[in-house]
Amino acid sequence: MTEPSGCVAGAGRLLRGEAVLLFAFDVASEIDTRRVGEILSRTPTRLSLRTDRTAPKTVPIYRPLEIDVERPARSGGKPVGVRVRVYDVGVVTVTLRVPVEVRALAELLPLHALRLDDGRLADEVAAGVCADVSRELLPLMTRPIPPTGPEGYAVFCLTDLGGETDTARWLAGCDREVAGLLTETPADRLSDAQVAEVLRLRRSFARDDLVVVDWDAALVVELTGQVEDVLYVLEVANLQLVEFRVLDQFLDRYLDESYADLDRKHRPAWGRVPTVLRRLRRLRVELTQLADQVTHITKFIGDWYLARVYLAVSERFALDRWRASVESRLGQLDQIYSVVQSEAYEQRMLILEVTIVVLFVVDVIAILFWKV
Repeated sequence: MTEPSGCVAGAGRLLRGEAVLLFAFDVASEIDTRRVGEILSRTPTRLSLRTDRTAPKTVPIYRPLEIDVERPARSGGKPVGVRVRVYDVGVVTVTLRVPVEVRALAELLPLHALRLDDGRLADEVAAGVCADVSRELLPLMTRPIPPTGPEGYAVFCLTDLGGETDTARWLAGCDREVAGLLTETPADRLSDAQVAEVLRLRRSFARDDLVVVDWDAALVVELTGQVEDVLYVLEVANLQLVEFRVLDQFLDRYLDESYADLDRKHRPAWGRVPTVLRRLRRLRVELTQLADQVTHITKFIGDWYLARVYLAVSERFALDRWRASVESRLGQLDQIYSVVQSEAYEQRMLILEVTIVVLFVVDVIAILFWKV
């Protein structure tokens, strides 16, 4: 009897790796990471990435603060690792990792909604860790906000394919199972078109690595075991998605309020115009700066292969569309600022003209009375 091929490991062999759940929380406009001494009673370190691939030498690498949280947590009897990263743009990310050993990819499906042995779901654990970190970092935050529901992303990392050493050959034998895993759908239900769409955004640098990116999950195969760099790319893209969504929603609300203020029946009185102008000017500068920081956080990509992975994730997350939406609303904010500024100028000119007329009338009256 021959050994099964494809994505089911042969007799006595297992697919090994880990399930990684990435959670991003927007907690403030900015965090002064330079002043962070300890997080959860531990000294954080700066992220370090592998340097064995071809990379430009002059590209700066963004390195957030990170710590491994020592909290006893288990899932299915296996230890769950917890890692926290703090970003200057006001985001805290929490990563949960649990080792896996399975015969087939379908066995990984329940890990999309990882549940700990104590009954808590992964997102509840991540939210609790984020809340603890946020309390400690509160003095270093600019305009802190209560953390809302996290943006989660599941990554299935395989470092052993049950003896297979060529990732392209392995994928060819289990393309439907991979698509089913990433879409949380039984493989036999998927259409050929859906399978092709899921596998469309895949990247590979060598014969022993592979990345397949979908909307809610990704598959990372790295037979060398070095998955941290790709995980970081996925984490930052997920972070950008969170920030662009928050910016977009905030601008929507603020623009609605601003348009109401500009309505003829609710125009700001003369005394409020300078206040409105200052608020609009400050908001415009702050949001433009934040959007620029979020966009350029990907300067960390000093590796050609990681850049290709990031472009694939960016396409899947539609980051360019989110960025364009934020930039469009910033443009509308500029227009509102210009309208209010123009109105303030017109009001000043009207007051000046009225003052000149009044002074002229007073002067004429004074001359007439003087002659009399």
